[in-house]
Amino acid sequence: MNQLSFPILTLITFFPLAGVGVLLFVDGENKNVLRWVTFVVTLIEFLISIPLFTYFKIGTHQFQFVEKVPWIKSLGINYFLGIDGISLFLVLLTTFIMPICILASWRYIDKHVKEFMIAMLVMETSMVGALVALDIILFYVFWEFMLIPMYLLIGVWGYERRIYAALKFFLYTMIGSVLMLVAILALYFYHHKVTGIWSASILDFYRLNIPCNLQVWMFLAFALAFAIKVPMFPFHTWLPDAHVEAPTAGSVILAGILLKMGTYGFIRFAMPLFPYAAHKFTPLISFLAIIGIIYGALVAMVQPDLKKLVAYSSVSHLGYVMLGMFALTIEGVEGSIYQMLNHGISTGTLFIIVGMLYERRHTRLISEFGGLARKLPALAAFFMIATLSSIGLPGTNGFVGEFLILLGTFKAKPIYAVFAATGVILGAWYMLWMYQRVMFRALDKPENKVLKDLSLREWCVLVPMAVMVFVMGFFPRVFMKRMDASVKYFVNKMKSGYVRYVDASSMASAKIIIKGGR
Repeated sequence: MNQLSFPILTLITFFPLAGVGVLLFVDGENKNVLRWVTFVVTLIEFLISIPLFTYFKIGTHQFQFVEKVPWIKSLGINYFLGIDGISLFLVLLTTFIMPICILASWRYIDKHVKEFMIAMLVMETSMVGALVALDIILFYVFWEFMLIPMYLLIGVWGYERRIYAALKFFLYTMIGSVLMLVAILALYFYHHKVTGIWSASILDFYRLNIPCNLQVWMFLAFALAFAIKVPMFPFHTWLPDAHVEAPTAGSVILAGILLKMGTYGFIRFAMPLFPYAAHKFTPLISFLAIIGIIYGALVAMVQPDLKKLVAYSSVSHLGYVMLGMFALTIEGVEGSIYQMLNHGISTGTLFIIVGMLYERRHTRLISEFGGLARKLPALAAFFMIATLSSIGLPGTNGFVGEFLILLGTFKAKPIYAVFAATGVILGAWYMLWMYQRVMFRALDKPENKVLKDLSLREWCVLVPMAVMVFVMGFFPRVFMKRMDASVKYFVNKMKSGYVRYVDASSMASAKIIIKGGR
């Protein structure tokens, strides 16, 4: 289903590489030219992605803007792109955040500027490509390619322990990716064995009736790769290091988009491909999600480093995403998708503000701040908006996502919702306490008394993020109605897929009993 006469997904996916081509011809010493070219390219990228929203057909679960061209014809591998109500807003979130990341890095990145901007543009192509790919081999290519620019962003432009953090990020993600590749190949060969057709299309894989024992092993391989990327407890240990050592843009991309590749992977691949196994592991994953919610909040509460506090808050918030997704109710899954977007906006804004404070004070220790609201009233206002969004104040985007997740979870398993709700209380505690220590108290540090408030560039960075906090908070139906059909189809497919396997297993058991009786 394609509402436009030109291949818009291809354009959106590869347009940043056109920017890379331009940057190659710009002198590396012309830093401002490099910055402006990259900013303009990412801004145009966002503008050309808007038709995905305006032309998106509401009320259908079918993939839209589909493009399919043979790639390796003999192996059944195609250049196959498309989006539905699940992936639509993740693509738009990616294109929305990237120009903001460039503006946020304008002054901080002053060495190897050309290479940094190229890495950012390559990163954008790989992230968008992974979100729109409907061929599982094509998806894997984009998935793996994301590692390279992010590894460089952390390892080259990060802080003191950047090499350690970059290697840890790379190794964790690579281990999961290798296991997923094994499962992809097993799925690919199983499809050929059953149908006699070589195909790597996930739409073809959705129609397979995979044996329960094989589902379990394949699901575990996919789930491990995606759980590491989320990251779920106990696979989260790479995230705080990566966030703390990454430059501001790297942290925003990690929080805003890259972590969502894990949650998106569950809802696009691991769960619908293996519905029986997904149901079997739902109690375990829900349990780990609740641990992540509470553990992340408790550890965030005791952090002396402002950036590490926000990093651990991500562990807690993404626990909600996983809990809502595995509630397998319409409210829970819609809340999960909405919370993916919310986390990108609210936590992305928090990392940007932490970066602005670091540029001014060259420290992230909470004890080094205090009384900043007197000297930086505009920054304090944006910081408060992001904080309230993060804790889910009614009227902000965070409230809608958390409310739907808890509602959907309560419908499925009330006790899970009760334990998860404690994370809301803890989240309000550590976030407001953090804000109070940074922005209020006594203005007793001489370095804080000479700080300047937001520049015009910083206003341009923070205003769009703050606007989205309230747009998503007050007008959730604008987003939800585009998700509804895809989410309902997903939930129904998960339920019917599980019932089909249970019924088949019951019939097989009955035949054995009858045969034994005879």
